[in-house]
Amino acid sequence: MKGARLEVSDSSGQTRVVPIEDARFTIGRSHGNALSLSSAEISRVHAEIVKQGDGYLLRDLGSRAGTFVNDETVVEHTLDHGDRIRIGRHSDVRFLLEETSQTSTRATTSAVGDLRQTATLLEGLRALGTAKVLDQVLAMVIDYAVTLSAAERGFIMLVDPADELKFTLGRGRGEATLSGDTFQTSRKIPEQVFATSKPQLVADLHDDMFADAHEGTIQLGIRTVYCVPLKLVRYVEHVAETDVARPIGVLYLDSREKGSLSSRAIQLGLETLAAEAAVAIENARLYRESQEKARLERELHTAYEFQQALLPAAPPTRDFFSAAAEMVPCLSIGGDFYDYLDLDGSFGFVLGDVAGKGASAGLLGARVQEIFAHRAPGSDPATTVSTINAAMVKKGLKARFVTIFYGILSPNGQLTYCNAGHNPPLLVGKSGVQHLKTGGLIVGLFEEAVYEQEVVTLSPGDTLITFSDGVSEATNTVGTEFGDDRILACLNAPPSEIEPRELVDQVMAGVREFTVGEPQSDDITVLVVRYRKEAAPS
Repeated sequence: MKGARLEVSDSSGQTRVVPIEDARFTIGRSHGNALSLSSAEISRVHAEIVKQGDGYLLRDLGSRAGTFVNDETVVEHTLDHGDRIRIGRHSDVRFLLEETSQTSTRATTSAVGDLRQTATLLEGLRALGTAKVLDQVLAMVIDYAVTLSAAERGFIMLVDPADELKFTLGRGRGEATLSGDTFQTSRKIPEQVFATSKPQLVADLHDDMFADAHEGTIQLGIRTVYCVPLKLVRYVEHVAETDVARPIGVLYLDSREKGSLSSRAIQLGLETLAAEAAVAIENARLYRESQEKARLERELHTAYEFQQALLPAAPPTRDFFSAAAEMVPCLSIGGDFYDYLDLDGSFGFVLGDVAGKGASAGLLGARVQEIFAHRAPGSDPATTVSTINAAMVKKGLKARFVTIFYGILSPNGQLTYCNAGHNPPLLVGKSGVQHLKTGGLIVGLFEEAVYEQEVVTLSPGDTLITFSDGVSEATNTVGTEFGDDRILACLNAPPSEIEPRELVDQVMAGVREFTVGEPQSDDITVLVVRYRKEAAPS
């Protein structure tokens, strides 16, 4: 056939050739046009082709849906032989000028289309390998799927921890993002595809077998739907293993054109893209999780450094005593704490253990330590503990409490202490071992709690070993607890002959050796104070 003409293919694959014989050839929805197209989005008089010299000019006439040549929006465009014209969403129109047989034209058209689809697919696959951010990967997948299939819009649904499909991202043509509120469609097709792990094509939702089930989608003007599962392949080591792929979501595409997604070449391309997309999405998820984990680890390390900074570096220097302590948190942040106070010539020391572990216990421990530092000077141990209890009860922290041992050692050897629900420290001297129990209830739960204190007199060399329950209740591989007796048994010599720093190290080493093979289950803190003797008057 000779002369300028348009080759028009409908959704069923039928092709007709319309010669361009008039000087002004109009295209639109109205039957008065030289080429009448029935799609609803096409304007009544949408575009025109006019002869200019030896050539032909395509001109958009202010249409709503736009006029495109080779997928680019045009207002005016000089046509070349083989140009693909899209009027709104009707894309199967081709301008022909040179003499050619119908068979060869179709073959060329098909070959060009296949090459473009292949190029789009390869470009999409290459791009997926460069993206790490999950939202970026999702957007790339949908954008390339829409371009590959010429669909109008698409979305991805991913499975959540509860194994339910959740709308994740929707995109339209031109890389426009569509929210879940505006992207209305039936969930039936995506859920069926996810459940069966098989692609599903609905060529025409107006078909009687689909119309009732997808009435809401039909009301939006959607005619064709193609949905493909996103399956993550798991490579197996043994032939007997059969669970080689698991679905992580679906890729959904739709169009208002009947049968527009029916091409098997397009479907195969989308399935290939979906297979690579599943891997890219999972990699992006893992990358996001690793970044989040690294961020949390940095924050926890900063919190650990802050907590360690709150602990005293060394006790006050006095002739009548020596002291040392160490706290090893179970997690990055611990709920144990200790502190020292210089009280007008006397030495104050405290060890606390907050119920629980981790960040919340560490925050509460820091708060109790702050209250102690402000209220202890000028008050005896029982009054100080009562004040801390009142402050915590007032805050109303449910199921949060603290055990506290607070002692004040005077130069004359008198130790005044209050034990608020804490493990009784071991006072080791020439006369044996004494457990210091006087005090009261745990701190922070009972407004009516009353606290007492006791005064014991220390002799030179007497040593007080204070510890949290992370020491005495540490268990070995058979579930046996470390206990108070093992605290004493792990010492290499009488406490009076060992410096407090070495005593702390020996207890810590004993716990580590006893629990080898078992993870640390609680914060471990040891505080040792030795009375030397009252300084001679100057």
